[in-house]
Amino acid sequence: MTIDILELAAILRDVAAREILPRFRRLEPDSVRTKSNPTDLVTEADTEAERVIKVEIAKRWPDALVVGEESVAEDPGLLHRLLDADLAITLDPVDGTANFAAGLPLFAVMASVVVRREVVGGIIYDPMGDDWVMAERGAGAWMRHPDGWNKRLDVAAPVPLDQMVGTVSMGFLDKATKPQVLANLAKIAIPANYRVAGHDYRSLASGHTQFATFNKLMPWDHLPGTLICAEAGAHVAHFDGTPYRVGDLSGGLLLATSRESWSLLRREVFTV
Repeated sequence: MTIDILELAAILRDVAAREILPRFRRLEPDSVRTKSNPTDLVTEADTEAERVIKVEIAKRWPDALVVGEESVAEDPGLLHRLLDADLAITLDPVDGTANFAAGLPLFAVMASVVVRREVVGGIIYDPMGDDWVMAERGAGAWMRHPDGWNKRLDVAAPVPLDQMVGTVSMGFLDKATKPQVLANLAKIAIPANYRVAGHDYRSLASGHTQFATFNKLMPWDHLPGTLICAEAGAHVAHFDGTPYRVGDLSGGLLLATSRESWSLLRREVFTV
C-alpha cells in the first residue's frame, strides 16, 4: 500500500478548517490543560483534530499505523511500534500549541510517511497561510497552494557566521550547557525562537534562515521537517554528526544550509 502525499495533505487542510481554525481565539478555559509541565499544553483542537485525521486516514489507508502526539500521550507504547511498522504516519495535529492557546497565529499541522523505518514523505501545513511545504524522498521540497500553484524550495546560500540567522530551541538544553550556548549566540546575527518546529523547518527550507537547532526529539515534531529540509539542500545531523533516524529520541539536531556551515556552527556556537 502506498500513500498519496497530496491526498494526505488535503486531509490535514480539511480537518484544520473543521476542527482547528473554528477554535482559534475561541478556546474555553476548560478546553486547555497541561501535560508534562506548565508549558506543555494540549487543547480541544489538538485532540479533536487528531481524532478526525485518524478516522480519515483509516478510511483510505487502513493498514497504516498512525503515531500521533496525543495518541502517544494516552498510550506511550504506540511510539515504539513505529520502528516495527511496514507503513506508518506520524501526526502532530497542532504543532505550536502554546502559540495557538495564546491566540498567536503561528502554528502548524504536520505529518510524515514512514515505510519500514525510512521517512519517504513529509508535510507541514500552515492553517493561517493556507499552504503546505512538503517533500517526497528524492523528489525535492515544494511549497504548494490549494489553487495548484507550487514552487520548488532551496535553502539559502551559505554566509559567514556573523551574518547567520537561525532558530534555536533552548528549552531542553542541559542547564550546564545553556550558559555557554547563550554566550556563543553573540557570534551570529539573529537567534530566534518561534516556539513551533513546523515554522522553524519551513523558514530554513524556504531560504529565510541559515540554521535550526532542536533538543527534544519526538518523531511527529521532526520527521516531516528534516526530510523537507534535506530535500531542499540542508545538512541534517545530530550534534555528534551522526544521521538522524526514525526512533531517535535524543542527541539533539542541528540543520544548516551546507555541511561546512553545519561544522562551523557546531564548532563555534553549539559546543554541547
